[in-house]
Amino acid sequence: MKYSPFSQEAALGLLASLREEKGPVLMALQLMQSEFGYVDKACVELIANFFNKSRADVHGVLTFYHDLRTMPPTEHQISLCVAEACQAVGARELELAVKNKFGDEVQNAYCFGNCALGPAVMVDGKLIGRASLEKISAARL
Repeated sequence: MKYSPFSQEAALGLLASLREEKGPVLMALQLMQSEFGYVDKACVELIANFFNKSRADVHGVLTFYHDLRTMPPTEHQISLCVAEACQAVGARELELAVKNKFGDEVQNAYCFGNCALGPAVMVDGKLIGRASLEKISAARL
């Protein structure tokens, strides 16, 4: 997926589209990540100032949601469900193998709603049920 390079001007333009929204902080953070691939450190202060919130409020939302990234994404993104249903069918063992092989590309997630086909993994936005190291490797191609 191709992202735009971060710039304050572009970020402010995006924030302007949310000016009339109620509770815009989460939407603003999601919009920044959608546009730039991650939420740059400068976005916290921009969002706080734009919506008259404290930096602590914005930072709290940013760190609460695991799907929000504060670093540029790697070439591939692998999200592995580690919720209880997937753990029951081997997610923690798969997590170790996947993190050993792919390192920084891997992040933990909590439920893709695919519990009957666990362990569930999302590779570059594509859901994989009954995931294995082999299936994940093939999906990265």
